[in-house]
Amino acid sequence: MTSAPGTPSRAPVSAARAREALRRGAAVVLPNPAPLTHVVTATRARTVNEAKGRPSDQPVALWAHHPETLNSLRDLWALPSASAQLAQRLLAEEHLTVLVPVRAGATPPAWLEPAVKDGWMLLFGARWHPLRPLLDEHPVLYVSSANRTGHPPAATAEEALAMFPATVPVLEPPTPDTAVPRRATTTVRVHPDGRLELHRHGAQDQPYATGEAYLRHLQDH
Repeated sequence: MTSAPGTPSRAPVSAARAREALRRGAAVVLPNPAPLTHVVTATRARTVNEAKGRPSDQPVALWAHHPETLNSLRDLWALPSASAQLAQRLLAEEHLTVLVPVRAGATPPAWLEPAVKDGWMLLFGARWHPLRPLLDEHPVLYVSSANRTGHPPAATAEEALAMFPATVPVLEPPTPDTAVPRRATTTVRVHPDGRLELHRHGAQDQPYATGEAYLRHLQDH
């Protein structure tokens, strides 16, 4: 990455610096394991949106990384037990972004409202082991792809540093970035009857010939 003359080069920050930034309410760019791209996260939804350069009230995903937070959401899901278990598996094992229907008449807590739109809640499920000490301090985090509006998600720390302003620190990856092609997460909608619908193509369905083939794989496993 090159900098303008007289501008100090930016570098990724340590876990301690990223932890400090999250604690003070700043947005932070975090890595994911291949083939996923980086994400930007914060304890307030508007902070995530502002970091991305988009309207502060735009819906964002809730990072469903904390077991207690995820368990508290299940009472709000309009899903029978088998479909709820499927949704949890897609989050925890497949690391998908998942749309789950909100139960009719349910009143989502205020901290969930930024992730709810038109009766569906948007949840991001990746919980990469190297990030757990950082993430688990914050049971409620909001998250989105690490990109400024109009740009593709950052596949490497260098891309994130070039894209985001200096007020948004970028965590140094725990393992070196590789040349593996990266994409944002696949987004899947879980219907009350257990039917899956591909909402957005992404990293997880990329190896499959069609979206339908990937959904069959998820249902069969």
